[in-house]
Amino acid sequence: MTSDHDRETILRDVLDRWKAGVDAHEPERVAALFTEDAVFQGLRPYSVGRPGVAAYYESQPPGLTAAYRILETRAPAAGLILGYLAVDFSFPDRPTIQVNLSVLVRRIGQDWLIAHYQVSQLG
Repeated sequence: MTSDHDRETILRDVLDRWKAGVDAHEPERVAALFTEDAVFQGLRPYSVGRPGVAAYYESQPPGLTAAYRILETRAPAAGLILGYLAVDFSFPDRPTIQVNLSVLVRRIGQDWLIAHYQVSQLG
């Protein structure tokens, strides 16, 4: 099993690349961080697979940025890490949206990819 520190390090690596792609408005770059069969739930109906992830981020306005904070990590099985995060999505022309995000990252070869992504907007 991976330690708390190792789980957080792995999640940060994946999420820092996700954030960089979101902040740069590069939807294909973001989608490449997901498994081919990833279940993706943003603030609209869910999709399965990288094309849905790319389409979701393509529809987001330029200037959108993401700031995240890892709240919890778990390793439910070998090669899987669950992360629970607080994320602020900021826009150039409207108020920031604060959400909670659950991600499940899966080890595939030497890479860690997002297999499940679900946003919850509380309040």
